Amino acid sequence: MGLPLGLVLADAGMNVCLLDVNGRMLDEVRHGRMPFEDRGAQEVLDRVLAAGRLSFSTETSAIAGVPIVIVTIATPVDEYQNPDFKVFTAWADAAAPHLSPDQLIVLRSTIYPGTTEWVDKHFREAGRPVQVAYCPERIVQGFAVEELHTLPQIVSGTSEVARRRAAELFERIGTTVVPLAPMEAEFAKLFANAYRYILFAIANQFYMVADSAGVDYNRVLTGLKTDYPRAKGVPGAGFTAGPCLYKDTMQLAAFSQNHFPLGHAAVVINEGLILYLVERIKQQYDMEKTTIGLLGMAFKSDCDDIRSSLSYKLKKLLKLSAKRVIAADPHVVVDPELLPVDEVIEQSDLLILCTPHAEFKNLDLRGKPLLDVWGIYPQSV
Repeated sequence: MGLPLGLVLADAGMNVCLLDVNGRMLDEVRHGRMPFEDRGAQEVLDRVLAAGRLSFSTETSAIAGVPIVIVTIATPVDEYQNPDFKVFTAWADAAAPHLSPDQLIVLRSTIYPGTTEWVDKHFREAGRPVQVAYCPERIVQGFAVEELHTLPQIVSGTSEVARRRAAELFERIGTTVVPLAPMEAEFAKLFANAYRYILFAIANQFYMVADSAGVDYNRVLTGLKTDYPRAKGVPGAGFTAGPCLYKDTMQLAAFSQNHFPLGHAAVVINEGLILYLVERIKQQYDMEKTTIGLLGMAFKSDCDDIRSSLSYKLKKLLKLSAKRVIAADPHVVVDPELLPVDEVIEQSDLLILCTPHAEFKNLDLRGKPLLDVWGIYPQSV
C-alpha cells in the first residue's frame, strides 16, 4: 500500500522518498518496473520518475528532517492469533533518534486499537514529541492508484494540529476527508474488514449446506436475488483469504478478550471450506489415481498476490492423498512450480477453480470435470 500512495503523492507534485528494507524491490521501482499489479500505476510511475520526484532509501535515517513520514507497517498476528507488536515497536525504536518535533507521523496500515496513542506516548517519552495521525487505507488491492483519488479518507490525530495536517495532505490528492478520533478510526478499519470476512462466511456456510444436500448454491443465489432488492448484498461463495480480513478479525477477537463469537465462527467457516472440499473430492475420486489441477493461486481474482492464499492450503492438503497436484496462475510470477494453464488442463483428471481470474472464464476445459465454488462455470461438478 505504501508504493501506490507514494506514487499518487508524487504525481500531485510532492517530492517522495520511498523507504523500504527490501532493496531489490526499490531497485525495480527505480528502474521503472512496478513490482506488483495495480491498474494505472505503471503510467504514474513513468511520469513521476521522469519528473524526478522519487528518491529511494533503505536507511531509517532518511526520515530525518522530512516534514511528513507515512508508516505502512501493520500489526500482524502471531502463531496464537494475538497481535504481534515486535515489528512495529522495532520500527518506532529505530525511528525515534531521527525525528524532530515539527514532523508529522501518519500511520497508514491496520493497527491494534490504541496503537496511535501508544506511538504518540512512545515518542514523547523518548524525547521526540512529534505529531501523530492515523489515516487508514481502505483501497482494494490492484486498484489502489485509482481508489486513492476517489474513496473518502478517514483522518484522525492525537492533536488537532496532527489531524489538520493529515487532512491537508490527503486533500492535495482530491479525496474527501472524514474526521474521527484515533480509536474510532482504528475500529472503523477493523470493523470494515471483519464485516466483510463475516459476510463471506455466511455465503460459504450457505454453499456447504446446499452442496451437502446436492443442491447448486449458485442457482439458489441467482434465484433469490433476481429482482429482489433485499437480497442484493448476499455474496457468492469462494475462497476468503488474503493478508487482511482474517488477520483483522483476529485483532478484534484479541481486543475483546476473545468475546467475538461471530468472528471466530467466520474463521472456522472460511478456513473450513477447504477441508470440506477436500473431503468431498475424496468421496468421489480414487485419490491415488487422480491428478488434480488448481486454476489460480493468488488470493483474489485478477491479482498477483499469494499472501495467505487458501489455494496453497488446498494444494498442501490434496498432496497428502492425491496422485499429483499441479497448478497454474497467469498472474503469479513468484512460484517456480506453476505450469502453463494449457498443461494443467491437459494433465489433470480433475480441475478446481481456486481463483476466478478473468482469463479463466472462457477456458476450453477439454471435457475435464471442474469443481467451481465461485459459480463461474454453470456445469461444474
